[in-house]
Amino acid sequence: LEPDLVVKRQEALAAARLRMQEELNAQAEKYKEKQKQLEEEKRRQKIAMWENIGNLKLNQQELESGASTSSTVPKPKANKKPLRSGGYNPLSGEGGGTCSWRPGRRGPSAGG
Repeated sequence: LEPDLVVKRQEALAAARLRMQEELNAQAEKYKEKQKQLEEEKRRQKIAMWENIGNLKLNQQELESGASTSSTVPKPKANKKPLRSGGYNPLSGEGGGTCSWRPGRRGPSAGG
């Protein structure tokens, strides 16, 4: 084993490692840049989406306010007949109705 050959081999190995590390660093830099661009694009899309939502709400408010100001005459409500007579009170037990509830017998059941 000649020492010159061993030294040359180690230098070549170190140079190859350095070259590979530089390539890896370049790839990592490209990946970071690509991720930054994707995040920026997502952020822009979110901003645009929220702006669209805000614009839709403003448009709806304008339509509602325009509709309320354009119809100055409100529609009269028809006189409606009440569903039950005025004397009906379910708590008093009066006022009609065919159902009457009674509590069950007290004490143990008479089964056997």
